This record gives sequence, C-alpha cells and structure tokens, in this order.
Amino acid sequence: MGTGTQGTHTRDTAVDCMIGECDALRGVQDDLAKIAPTTASVLVTGESGTGKELVARALHARSGRVGPFVAVNCGAIAPELLASHLFGHERGSFTGAASRHIGFFEQANGGTLFLDEVAEMPPALQVYLLRALESGTLTRVGGTTAIDFDARMVAATNRDPMLAIDEGRLREDLFYRLADFIVVLPPLRARGDDRRLLAQHFIDRLNAEHGLRKQLAPDAEQALRRYSWPGNVRQLRSVVQRAYILGDGDRVHLRVPDGLVPPSRGDTVSFAVGMSYAEVEQEMLHKTLARYDNDKTRTARALGVSVRTIHNQLGRQHAGEAGTRRNTDCSRPPDESDSRTLHA
Repeated sequence: MGTGTQGTHTRDTAVDCMIGECDALRGVQDDLAKIAPTTASVLVTGESGTGKELVARALHARSGRVGPFVAVNCGAIAPELLASHLFGHERGSFTGAASRHIGFFEQANGGTLFLDEVAEMPPALQVYLLRALESGTLTRVGGTTAIDFDARMVAATNRDPMLAIDEGRLREDLFYRLADFIVVLPPLRARGDDRRLLAQHFIDRLNAEHGLRKQLAPDAEQALRRYSWPGNVRQLRSVVQRAYILGDGDRVHLRVPDGLVPPSRGDTVSFAVGMSYAEVEQEMLHKTLARYDNDKTRTARALGVSVRTIHNQLGRQHAGEAGTRRNTDCSRPPDESDSRTLHA
C-alpha cells in the first residue's frame, strides 16, 4: 500500500480476507457485523498480509458512512512529513509549502480514516494524534484555527500492541483510544481449509478477468498445506496468480519450492500430532517466557492469562519433574489454588 489512498471499496477486494470457514475467521465476521454500524474505534492486529486493510474497508462499507475511505501507511511516510500529511498545512508554514494542503483527516471527513502501522508513528506525533482524537478537532501545521472533523478511526499494526507499549513504540493512552474494539486476524497457516477456498476464490476472479474456466488442481492441496505462508493471504494471491498465468490447461498447479519454506525460528512453536494438551501448554509457556526474557508479567499478558496462572503452571511442571525423579506417588488431588491452566 502507498502512503495514502482514497476511495470507496470494491466488493471483491473487501471480501478477500473474509473468505473462509475456520472458527477464528467466523468470529471476526460476527464481530465486524456488530461493530461496523457504530462509531467505535477499531484496532486490527495480525501479521503482514493477513488482510488488515481489507477489514478496515469492510468496516467502512458496512458502516453506512457516506464519506470516503482514506488509508494511510504511517510507516511509509518520512517522520518529519507525517504531521503535514495527516493534519494538513498552511501556505508558508515551512520551506516548500507553497500552498495550503488538506490532510488525510480532513479528506476522510464523514468517512473512515485507516491508520496502518500506527505503532511506527513517532511518539511526539502520537501525542498530537491523541489530542485530536479526544477533542474531535485538529490544527493544520502552521495554522491557528481549530478545525472540526468527523472520521471513523480504524488503526492497524503487525506488532503485538502490548509489546509495542512495553518497548515505547506505542503510547498506552493512545492504544486505549484507538482500541474500543480489537480485531485479531489469524495467520493463513492457522486457517486450515481456508487456504483452498481462498486459492479457488482468486482463480475465480482471474477467470472473470480473462474469460476462462480454470480450476484448482487436486495436487494443489498438498502444496497449500505443507507451506507455512509467511506472507499470508497476500502471498497466496501472488502464488496463485503466477501459477494461473504461467500454467497450461484448465488446471492450476501450485508449485511452492522447498527452498521457500522458512526455517524454524526461535519464536515459533511447533506442535506434533499426538502431543498431549499438557505438552502443548508446556511448550507454549517456555517459548513465550524465552521470548520475553523470563518476564512473567509480559508472558502472562501475551498469553492472555494472569501472572498467578503462569506461576501455578510452572509450579506444576517443576513438581512433576521432581516427582518423576523421586518416583513417588503423584496421585494426590491438586491444590485448589493450582487448578488453573493456560486455558484460563
């Protein structure tokens, strides 16, 4: 996406990220239907390529707002120019400001303003953004007049918001102002058969464009499942398009070279079929603790549980290890205070 785009959404584009039947996506679809008609701010989180802007466009399309949808990538604009782009500037406010410029906030009046990668915004500008959101007014760079605006706020980040706050990238007060509702998009690798549905959806769109009747080849299922899709829906769309254009016949064969499969990373948890829930919980806990340098408070926040739950889980694991070494009877009922697991 560029630094800023404006316009109404097209139906095909807006539904790309909504194609699917997995439980996580169904939850997102249900939430959007309830949130869209309100004026509540929305923060969309998820990895790059999961469709955060498309969710924002879907919210706008279902909001009933008659103004435009304006998208801004906060990480793609030079920090010293971002204020001017967002809030506008008056003529002569700085070198090169030969005329008045209307910023994205005013352009989105009556519609929706989408701030992508909001955690990349300079901290000093976040203060000004918060003030504008709280007051419903803005002042152009170099100006003195407060200007009212009416734009629905939707923001997005591919970072963990709580970690971004801990690292000083995102102001906590701004987070709460932007996140009346939080929509979490699942990565493509966690969406099961949705990969096949999305692939066929992209083929159907290409068929409509080229006047053909191609179908996804049966052997594509294996390629869809064995690859982890680090680029998510955006990457899948590119792979399908390339295979569609270069392939012969009426079947689209997806080829994902083994060399493109990303190596295992330290912050990735792998679960083998047959692992017990206890083993899954233990692996998740230890990987998350390692990710946050054994900080139990941040680990609890990332996992969505209490710090007490983390301590209880570690206590059970240590007790189990000690019991195995002593070969003693571990059949006593657990203490009530230790009854919570990471599911809590």
